[in-house]
Amino acid sequence: MAFDCNKERAVSSPDNCSSICTEGTLIQANPLSHYWKAKAWKSHNKLGNQKSSYGSITRDFNPKKDDEVSSEATASTFGVRCFTDLPAALVCEVLARLDAKELGIVSCVSTILHTLATDHQGWKKLYCERWGLPNLPATLNGPLVPGVPLDGKSWKTYFVEREFRSKSFMGKFSVDVLRGHNEDVRAVFLLASANLIFSSGRDSVVRMWNMEEGLLIDTSRPLGGTIRAITADTRLLVTGGTNAYIQCWRAVDGNDHLFHISGNGTDQNSEFRLWGHEGPVTCLALDPLRIYSGSWDMSVCVWDRAHMECVQKLMHADWVWDIAPRGNTIASTAGSDVYVWDIRNSELTSLISNAHVGNTYSVARTHLMDVLFTGGEDGAIRLFNVSDVSDDEDSKPLATWVPHSGPVRSLAFEYPWLVSASSDGRIALIDSRKLLTPKKSSKGPFSVKNFDASAIEPPQRMLHGFRCDLFSVAIGSDRIVCAGEDGAVRVWNFSEALEIERRAQALRSLRQENRMRRRKAQAEMNANGRRPEQCSIAMKKNQLKGDKSVT
Repeated sequence: MAFDCNKERAVSSPDNCSSICTEGTLIQANPLSHYWKAKAWKSHNKLGNQKSSYGSITRDFNPKKDDEVSSEATASTFGVRCFTDLPAALVCEVLARLDAKELGIVSCVSTILHTLATDHQGWKKLYCERWGLPNLPATLNGPLVPGVPLDGKSWKTYFVEREFRSKSFMGKFSVDVLRGHNEDVRAVFLLASANLIFSSGRDSVVRMWNMEEGLLIDTSRPLGGTIRAITADTRLLVTGGTNAYIQCWRAVDGNDHLFHISGNGTDQNSEFRLWGHEGPVTCLALDPLRIYSGSWDMSVCVWDRAHMECVQKLMHADWVWDIAPRGNTIASTAGSDVYVWDIRNSELTSLISNAHVGNTYSVARTHLMDVLFTGGEDGAIRLFNVSDVSDDEDSKPLATWVPHSGPVRSLAFEYPWLVSASSDGRIALIDSRKLLTPKKSSKGPFSVKNFDASAIEPPQRMLHGFRCDLFSVAIGSDRIVCAGEDGAVRVWNFSEALEIERRAQALRSLRQENRMRRRKAQAEMNANGRRPEQCSIAMKKNQLKGDKSVT
């Protein structure tokens, strides 16, 4: 009796392992047991057939007994192994190469894999690729512990919550108006981790607001000139303007609102100035190690935060309008061009000439890959892939939107949303998931989808209602803050959008369920013949009321 194992070998052999490993299912309890079991079974049958053909050995063929023998031989020779029996370093290496969807699938296989996939550092990597390191509240500020942030939440929880909140910007919102400035507001900054909003402008006064309550917390003294840029983290607040210096405040220990910008009765060392530009400071940015400042003196200064001194000066061919650091590189706009610098050696790595018609006023970058968004005087927003840019050829944008009829003064990015503010008094929201895909490549964890540039979708949402020029915009996990020439700071609050949508969806589901229940009851009544009886009863009732009601 011959036994054909070709089919089983085709499914279970290592050469065909990719055919059974679907997306995310890299885990299998015993991936080689069926293969070796089938191989032993076939060789055993082959040997038995040869002996019986010569007639030298009479053999009682028992498939069940032979199966037990071959299984015992296989287990004793190779052992029953599973994925979790691999060395811990190898398991971590495999899990680190999975994306969020695949880690979720792996966590559903078993209890052990659920624990491994949930606590794995891959969630931290995925989170940082999209949003960077989280700005934890001031009380939790400090070095990040591997595996778990300082507030006790796992990185998987952080990722899932942030991904869920990103859907809120398509829901309902409320608008709060913060009034306090006497003249136009040129700069706003949202520090969501500390529940703070900073604003300043032509009146040269910096104001600090409570994000949730919309109340004014503190006000600085007049700094002189127009404040054009503000940035902050949980340790430092930085502003810059037409007086060519950078005003800085250190966080005060024990202060509920981090900074005491009025300066009354506090340590004088918490407030200081940095001098290094010869013209108005137009843009600022921070990272944990450095301060970046751009100026109309056609330079970008890189400051060491440890010693508070300028360590690099990057020269441009025109006024610098905006900057956007990422890792060891910084993108800057000057005139109509876009520059990308490597700050490790002060080398210009990419130059995008004539990115817009007129000045390129704003730039924003994503944590995902080497792409950047630019906004210009022509009212257009463009997407460029920096890794494909070379100095000897004109770079073409991967995508272009023209949602505004006036110059795009400011851009802000919070994955997956790009938000723009324009002089036409409108705000545009663009969903970058339409263009970026999490497909892994050799250049980075994400790549740009192949698409037709003529089929680019318009912005997913437009916010309007302003009758003034908008100069600055900022975005958080569920807030959009903007300001313009009317002196008001507007906060678009989307914090209840998901809850409102959830209640509306539950109400729609309930209505649909009641509708289906009524239809089912009606169908049963028709099938049982009860409808004619009801009609006859109704006719009898109408007869009792008189002739007028029997029409």
